[in-house]
Amino acid sequence: MHLDHITLRTRDLAGTRAFFLEVFDELEERDRPKAIHRIPGHWLYAGDKPIVHLIGARGYGTDTSAEAFDHVGIYLDGYKTFRAKLDALAIPYSTMDLPEIEERRLFFRTPSGPLLEVVFTEPTTPHGTPII
Repeated sequence: MHLDHITLRTRDLAGTRAFFLEVFDELEERDRPKAIHRIPGHWLYAGDKPIVHLIGARGYGTDTSAEAFDHVGIYLDGYKTFRAKLDALAIPYSTMDLPEIEERRLFFRTPSGPLLEVVFTEPTTPHGTPII
């Protein structure tokens, strides 16, 4: 287990992007998976890892909140086992498969509300079906 990324929600997407790129020389922007292009934002990479995700506070859903850490991504192994655990604990979650980067994700909230995203490296087909 390790932290995978942090996502910041901002009303000033361009300014926040420029700030991170200017302050942290180790970061560079690269493409995001096509499946999430509907969400305005940027992924900033350190080496080969997209560790800072920026998303617009306005322009997606009904989110008009102020600047905030949106969620924390945690990397784990064992997608099927972890998903079964969430089911057994009756914790509601949503899924996202990103075949082009061979990742599967589960999103769920803590009891007090903050969003957690658990990231798994697992190949999938273009339609999200796991390769067995």
